Amino acid sequence: MFEENVEIKSVVHFNIGGLARYFCVVKTIEEMKKAVQFAKDKKVKYFILGKGSNLLFDDLGFCGLVIQNKIKHLHIDKTTVRVGSGYSFAYLGKKLSQMGLSGLEFASGIPGTVGGAVYMNASANVQAVEDVLSACTVLMPDGSIVQKTNQDLSFGYRTSIFQKNEWVILEVTFKLCKMQNAANMQKQLLDKRLSTQPYRAKSAGCCFKNPSQKLSAGQLIEECGLKGFSIGDAIISKKHANFILNKNNASSKDVKKLIETVQKKVKAKKGVDLELEIEVIDHV
Repeated sequence: MFEENVEIKSVVHFNIGGLARYFCVVKTIEEMKKAVQFAKDKKVKYFILGKGSNLLFDDLGFCGLVIQNKIKHLHIDKTTVRVGSGYSFAYLGKKLSQMGLSGLEFASGIPGTVGGAVYMNASANVQAVEDVLSACTVLMPDGSIVQKTNQDLSFGYRTSIFQKNEWVILEVTFKLCKMQNAANMQKQLLDKRLSTQPYRAKSAGCCFKNPSQKLSAGQLIEECGLKGFSIGDAIISKKHANFILNKNNASSKDVKKLIETVQKKVKAKKGVDLELEIEVIDHV
């Protein structure tokens, strides 16, 4: 179940990162419990990833346990959906909308897992995870498994309580509603995403959070003339300025320098502090 010295870049969208000291794939809740306990027994940190779609790992790697979550069970009962946290968020949104269930149409085109979407409180247009999530099954630090309601999770823009503690998302329950044109809405949202974002490029998705509902990070970066600007093999997308791409063999150092440059120029020209949306995982 556990491997040593596994290349991280092979399991993340950015295709950047050194070796994980330990690595494992979990497909059940019981395997997740075993993996977390393994890290505790070895006295090392652990990091849980799904599809690795918004992560920047260090070139030096990660000197703990990287757990790839593939808990993918799915149960649908009328408008209530229970789904494993390792299930594809994009595929779930497409599948449910085609069944005439509304609330997760925006998920299509978001290349992460259900657990990652909850962790970040993913949103697009007028929809967000927090609007349709009713409960989570969570592995607590003491090894117990508990149910948490929406109100327990401290949702905000691109944030949740999971970013502030060591709770592990195992299963999510969504409460949706029936709508005949859900599939059409899903397709429209997906088409818009594909036409405006470098969807298939090597990246970690949107790099910075939008400063406000009326002010987008991409717009600010573009107005600073930074589209196409590069450091090493890390380049700001010419299609959408809030995406940093790995155009060939970028290092984490390249990306970090580019992030710092963008933040400094936007602050100097626009007076706005850009906050990271991607998660940077240090070596230690």
